[in-house]
Amino acid sequence: MVQYVRMKTLPLVSLLGACTVLTFTSCSSPGHGSKASTTELFNGRDLVGWQSVLADPNVSRETVWSVRDGLIVCRGEPLGVLHTSESFTNFRLVVEYRWAPGAKPGNSGIFSRINGPPRALPRCVEVQLQHGNAGDVMGLQGMPLAAGQPRYFEVMNHKVAGDIRGVKKLMDAEKPAGEWNHVEILAQEGTYTVWMNGQKVNKATGVAIITGPVGLQSEGGEVQFRRVAITPLAN
Repeated sequence: MVQYVRMKTLPLVSLLGACTVLTFTSCSSPGHGSKASTTELFNGRDLVGWQSVLADPNVSRETVWSVRDGLIVCRGEPLGVLHTSESFTNFRLVVEYRWAPGAKPGNSGIFSRINGPPRALPRCVEVQLQHGNAGDVMGLQGMPLAAGQPRYFEVMNHKVAGDIRGVKKLMDAEKPAGEWNHVEILAQEGTYTVWMNGQKVNKATGVAIITGPVGLQSEGGEVQFRRVAITPLAN
């Protein structure tokens, strides 16, 4: 996501690939929930079933987003989003990503419940992947989160992201740049819970309950994704 003031100062898609069935026993930790079918949104070969919006309409999707060696590779510029054609409300989403080995880590994010007019930085809920802030949960373009909860922050009238409401991460669980990170997001009604590399790093409440696509962000620095998998949950 776009740069923002730190808390201390302001502080869809075609069914692609094989579907696997995971058996869960609880909704309190990663990998746990009721028995449900998980769909691999990235088939490891191409970006069929994905759409993109870029800040510069003269730049082609292929210039920014490509598939190389079984990975989604995002160049990081211009600003934009690659999102599913299918929409989701409640879900468990798993994303595995890394910053390009040997390069300076940058900025990206995992979007969900995308709504409103198409734009490079849409109205949505974002789980931040920006290096050093990975795990923050934010509502962009005025997307609501409940005020007053622990670690809550606001940035109003941001020139690109509009009104931002967010909840800072509990702890830093991001791996060193160039190593793979495993992110799991549980969106259940108005609550978002986030695990990073097996550790619970955030819980945000009062999130707007809206159906929308999920997406990956292009913003500053090459980032690579090797898995994007979703388990829809009952509304």
